[in-house]
Amino acid sequence: MARIKRGLNKMKHRRKVMKLVKGFRAARRRNYRVANEALLHSLSYAFRDRRARKRDFRSLWISRINAAARREGLSYSRFIAGLKRAGINLNRKALAELAVSDQAAFNQILTTAKAHQ
Repeated sequence: MARIKRGLNKMKHRRKVMKLVKGFRAARRRNYRVANEALLHSLSYAFRDRRARKRDFRSLWISRINAAARREGLSYSRFIAGLKRAGINLNRKALAELAVSDQAAFNQILTTAKAHQ
């Protein structure tokens, strides 16, 4: 039976790992065993945080909308409830952008939401 040699594939894998950990510090970029462990952790954190980023942005948008609504004497929850009753379907990202960049437009939406409470 023929002998199977795995040296080439192992070196390819090591080169791939060492290329991916290029920006890491100290042994995490020089020592393969440590680098591989660091890479596995970093990839799992990246996977997790791609999902967390969506939650973080939604939270930021809600904070911005709440701050802008409270300046006009309306809480966030009452503002959103008023929008739903008025039939205005704007997502939180768009509302936050209006609150930051276009105060006049946001105030018009706010008065509509107040009227439909």
